[in-house]
Amino acid sequence: MITITEKTLKDLEFNTVLETVGDSCTTELGKEKALTITPYKNKGVLMQSLLQTSEYVSSFDNNNALPNHGFDPINNEIKFLAIEDSYLEAPAFRKIATISETSNVLIKFLEKFEEYYPKLYRRATEVEYTKEIVKIVEKAVDKYGEIKDDASPELQVIRRGMNEVKGKINQSFASALSHNNGLGYLDDIKESVVENRRVLAVLAMYRRKVKGSILGSSKTGSIAYIEPEATLRYSRELSNYEYEEKEEIKKILKQLSDIVRPFIPLLQDYQEFLTDIDVTAAKAKYALRINGILPTITDDKRLFFRDAFHPILFLNNKLKKAPTYPQTIELAQDNRIIVISGPNAGGKSITLKTIGLLQLMLQCGILIPVHERSETFLFDRIMTDIGDNQSIENHLSTYSYRLKNMNYFLKKCNSKTLFLIDEFGTGSDPELGGALAETFLEEFYNREAFGIITTHYSNLKMLANELPFATNANMLFDERSLEPMYKLILGQAGSSFTFEVAQKNGIPYGLINRAKKKIEKGKVRFDKTIATLQKERSKLEKTSLNLKEEEVRAREEGKKMENINTKIQQKLENYQELYDANQRLIYMGQKLDDISETYFNNKNKKALIGEFLKMVEIENSKRKKLTVKEKKVKEVQKKKVVAEVKEKVEVIRKVKKEKKIKEKTIEKPKAIIRIGDRVRMIDGKAVGTLDAIEKKKATVNYGIFTSKVDLDTLELVEAMKK
Repeated sequence: MITITEKTLKDLEFNTVLETVGDSCTTELGKEKALTITPYKNKGVLMQSLLQTSEYVSSFDNNNALPNHGFDPINNEIKFLAIEDSYLEAPAFRKIATISETSNVLIKFLEKFEEYYPKLYRRATEVEYTKEIVKIVEKAVDKYGEIKDDASPELQVIRRGMNEVKGKINQSFASALSHNNGLGYLDDIKESVVENRRVLAVLAMYRRKVKGSILGSSKTGSIAYIEPEATLRYSRELSNYEYEEKEEIKKILKQLSDIVRPFIPLLQDYQEFLTDIDVTAAKAKYALRINGILPTITDDKRLFFRDAFHPILFLNNKLKKAPTYPQTIELAQDNRIIVISGPNAGGKSITLKTIGLLQLMLQCGILIPVHERSETFLFDRIMTDIGDNQSIENHLSTYSYRLKNMNYFLKKCNSKTLFLIDEFGTGSDPELGGALAETFLEEFYNREAFGIITTHYSNLKMLANELPFATNANMLFDERSLEPMYKLILGQAGSSFTFEVAQKNGIPYGLINRAKKKIEKGKVRFDKTIATLQKERSKLEKTSLNLKEEEVRAREEGKKMENINTKIQQKLENYQELYDANQRLIYMGQKLDDISETYFNNKNKKALIGEFLKMVEIENSKRKKLTVKEKKVKEVQKKKVVAEVKEKVEVIRKVKKEKKIKEKTIEKPKAIIRIGDRVRMIDGKAVGTLDAIEKKKATVNYGIFTSKVDLDTLELVEAMKK
């Protein structure tokens, strides 16, 4: 039987979680129930709730989404129906029929998909499936919540008569309207409605000339509203019918109420069933938002939360697009108590609250954001002492209040208790408060309770180091920047970095040294040693991360090299095959050339044919007969090799071409050409002597002939010797 105090719920901000779950409910009753969620006292019932939520989460990812389970509450209808001789109005029966139909549809759906939702189906089997209520209601009430004409033979006759009278009223009114309008007695609006009756809008001066009953007048008194005499007679008849209709409907509703009254327990079951499904759906939606899962729940006393997120912080940071750091923590029989130390703002309190809140959520049937390999067991009590506990109402100081709380802890603490204490021992003289806190911790330890505490006291760190089944832990800090890394490290106490943080924040070094002299040297050395160890741990953590990254990179490079090596090997094999094939063809060509030369000399056809056949037989003996599939594979490989060779050749040609173009595009400083120099055309080979230059035309003497060309098309071969 689990016991959770209001203080623990407040310390762990459990109501914030419930409010978020409640906001996801589609019904008011569901929301109300979500806000009253408490830890389950029975493990079997708890597991049912957790598995139902887990099944509902799975419905978001498959094609068998659960049907609508929203409903309008029928609490008042059930209460009223329970009173003897009472009867409900028609719309109330419509609500009853709707809630019955919704329940029936859901029950049938879960029966059909029992394989997907076994636990939800099990909950559905606790409710009776029947169409009786729906049939009873639908005989008398339509889908709009109105009594049907054929709800009884008497009502059918009454309504038929009413319709006939209404027809006569309309006919007689139309006749009176036409008559009086023709005489000019009516106002421009002609007609109106008074007390649900059609009336003529008669001008006040003609009111005595129109026969009928005056039912009112306009504000100015210029119009009198008169119901025509012929219509008045039918209206009285209609009123009689309306009275009879009202009485008959009352009679039908009483009969209907008497028939439905025995179904009150079933209607309560339907409403409770749909409310439970609504809460389960809300839990599932919440789990989806926080990535909640169902960890393994064991009978062994072990709590192991891997990559655990604080759900409230996670959702807040998600809105701000800020990161949330998960924690991994383990409590077991051989490691029951963890003492977390280190500087403030490092995440100690959040770690403490994360473990407490997740355990509480799980024992309330809510999935939690942890790694799938996490596991835990169920505690009988979760006790907390977190935050500023000064009691203004009871005029107690923080320390007095905490001592009162410790007294409660000592009374209730046992081997199935999880205690969570923030800033253990603070609020009094450090020496005396620390000593008392140490005694409390020993008592919790001796009672085999499980717990996590945060502290700055050195004696508690040392005690955790001495006790076999307790351990120190610290929140990792960057050794250079002294910024928190929000990572919990087990097995080592944390330094408060008091003097280091003071120095970082600009406190003069001289003052820090004076402060160091005022306290015991041993304490400073102890804190300094812890700080050094933390720094070393931080360095090791970073080195470990770097090595892991390097290992991953090396593995990736190794895979790449392996792939490249395989490709090169494949290409070499393909080239070797191609080379062997070409060598064979060259050999055959040489052999054929020898045979041809022999025939050329002796003209012996028989010898020629014999040699040729011999050569063919020798080659065929080397060949292996391939299957159709092997032939295709070989052809593909051959084509692939040829294509690769062609591709390589094309690439080489392209590179050479680009190189030539590049060489051409690089402009060399053009030599100055003078008369008497040996020259040639830029794209030519013939060399001649430059005889004359006129404007931009040059005369070149080639010995046999002379030619006039543009000066720009010439290049210097050899300057004239001076």
